[in-house]
Amino acid sequence: MSDEALVERVCSGDRLAFACLVERHGLRFRAIAVRTCGDQMMAEEMVQEAFVKLWTRPDKFDPGRFDARKAKFTTWFHRVVVNRCLDELRRKRPEALPEGFDAVDNRPGADTVMSRDRGLKQLFAALEHLPDRQRSALTLSYLDGYSNIDAAEIMELNIKAFESLLVRARAKMREELGKNKTDLLSAFA
Repeated sequence: MSDEALVERVCSGDRLAFACLVERHGLRFRAIAVRTCGDQMMAEEMVQEAFVKLWTRPDKFDPGRFDARKAKFTTWFHRVVVNRCLDELRRKRPEALPEGFDAVDNRPGADTVMSRDRGLKQLFAALEHLPDRQRSALTLSYLDGYSNIDAAEIMELNIKAFESLLVRARAKMREELGKNKTDLLSAFA
């Protein structure tokens, strides 16, 4: 049976005639759609929509439409598929986001950064009130990350003298920062 005769039967609601057309031309028009739009999934969707259009409006195919010549179903359906692909390509599509775009940002928020900055200012202001040797001991141990042995060597002290200096420096810092203890703890939490 010719394609055109099958379309006439589809106009009468013949599901078998429709299934025959899909079976006969589905792969061919999918290949055409892939070449037109360059995307396998989009192509399959466009061909499916074209076949749905054929099922819902088979009367759109008019074999006597072009002069005295009889139009072929495949010529008409080719145009339907290609037009559907071109229409879809013309639609404005959002650009794909780069990989990892929606990754969780684990950086601290502005309020945390500002609180930490205030805390650091208070800490450095308190350091400025310490005697030079105590400030050096704290800086070497806590800010520069030296071990007590290395820090004692840098300051040319024996380890017991350095640790004693460190104890006095921490006590003085507690005294300086005591009134702001709650703020400082929350700033560095």
